Amino acid sequence: MSTASALQRQMTFEQLENNVFDVLVIGGGITGAGLSLDAATRGLSVALVEMQDFAAGTSSRSTKLVHGGLRYLKQLEVKEVAELGKERAIVYENGPHVTTPVWMLLPFHKGGTFGKFSTSVGLRTYDFLAGVKKSERRYMLTKDQTVEKEPLVKTDELLGGGVYVEYRTDDARLTIEVAKAAIEKGAVLSNYTKAVEFLYNKKKKIVGIVAEDVLTGKRFNIQARKVINAAGPWVDDVRAIEEKPKGKHLILSKGVHIVFDESKFPLKQAVYFDTPDKRMVFAIPRDGKTYVGTTDTFYKGDQREMDIEQADRDYIMDAIHYMFPTVNVTDADIESSWAGVRPLIHEEGKNPSEISRHDEMWESKSGLFTIAGGKLTGYRKMAEGVLNTITAQLKSEHRVKSGPCITKDLRISGGDIGGSDNLQQFIQLQGRKATAYGLTQQEGEYFAQHYGSNAPKVFKYAQVSQQLLPKAVYAQLMYGIEHEMVVHPVDFFVRRTGNMFFNIASVQAHKEAVLTVMALTFGWTDMQKAQYAFELEKEITRATTAK
Repeated sequence: MSTASALQRQMTFEQLENNVFDVLVIGGGITGAGLSLDAATRGLSVALVEMQDFAAGTSSRSTKLVHGGLRYLKQLEVKEVAELGKERAIVYENGPHVTTPVWMLLPFHKGGTFGKFSTSVGLRTYDFLAGVKKSERRYMLTKDQTVEKEPLVKTDELLGGGVYVEYRTDDARLTIEVAKAAIEKGAVLSNYTKAVEFLYNKKKKIVGIVAEDVLTGKRFNIQARKVINAAGPWVDDVRAIEEKPKGKHLILSKGVHIVFDESKFPLKQAVYFDTPDKRMVFAIPRDGKTYVGTTDTFYKGDQREMDIEQADRDYIMDAIHYMFPTVNVTDADIESSWAGVRPLIHEEGKNPSEISRHDEMWESKSGLFTIAGGKLTGYRKMAEGVLNTITAQLKSEHRVKSGPCITKDLRISGGDIGGSDNLQQFIQLQGRKATAYGLTQQEGEYFAQHYGSNAPKVFKYAQVSQQLLPKAVYAQLMYGIEHEMVVHPVDFFVRRTGNMFFNIASVQAHKEAVLTVMALTFGWTDMQKAQYAFELEKEITRATTAK
């Protein structure tokens, strides 16, 4: 039986080493997690390795929107918009606890990217292509109505606005919930496990990998009939294990977001707006904070050591002051920030904003499948296409039988709450139930929104007698370790809770106690604890300080 407990890594390694899998996925972002879930639910045996933590790359550092691709209408990518819009609704219904519909304001000014006519037609076309349900279709606003909707928007040369629905998500939690669903279906997943070499048969075809436990340095073999490279920004690095990548290759685009407390930037309405250089960025309220982004610049360097430059902050601050002139924020008001990269398939002569976000798959001579490009919203459909190809090969080459794709109507982990229409009722009910475990109703409601139908499992940890952490923090931490493969403190603060970005005060308040609890739980030496403390401080500095 596969497990999602960080305390049972050795058992996971034994499963990886002692089986021959139908499919082995390299990469634990949303693409890899989606592939694992799709393959497992078709009846295939599946393994996945991730050299860092799940969602440690692009999948925890996006704009945190499962969006329908309105921006792609400008590039006339009609098919893209239609598919993304439909997938957005599927992602929401299968995991409503990690995806939330939000009304987005698109103000238009004289000389801006969108005018009254283009906004109206564009949003109407978007609704049609994306199959938006009636209750979420766009509507238009006059200048006065736009100001009433969001008083902070600049009024100079304001002509009006359009309002449409986007879907806000917690990208890292979406990824971990998909990964947990794959494990529940029998897939074997392991973080901090790196593919370092390929295994070949006599015909020089790839039949597995040499994997390394990043925590101990121990190496072992994982055998598989098909290997998929879904390493996101690192797909070319994985390809390079075999040979220097030729032909298609990735180009990385850096995106930065900055976060303010709502007392400093009291945005009441999500806004998609023009920048001075005619790009468009988002400003989004979330849990008492407002975050703004993103930049879009070519990036070369180590994605794991990516810092936020002062120029990145300046660009976003200029955009804020341009569209929200009464918001007098300065760098001193920035609470936290994050930087990530978009892995784009290179197109000669185009700048980052112009390069298509479409996904592509190709197979090397030795049989390595590589999937690159794509968007968070389309992860499920992308996995379906890849697995359709691979299952056909497995059937013809190995006589491996598999079923059809069933993920369209499959709830991810935590998503079994009775449908999206039942979410608010579910949250209120769990809030009341939480009080029996020593939690407040507010904490219980937060857990229900954060963990969905897994919330009752989290509640139980609040009953444990301990003095180091508040009940709610301890419950989240231990659930993360035993059910979500939390290995490092950074896993917990960044990708399981999001506190590094949206509640930095909580990180500062509880970091020492979290380190102590984890050290006791895992049996760390003093040297190991000091190393993890150093890594955590480095991430705090990276989130709060510009270079």
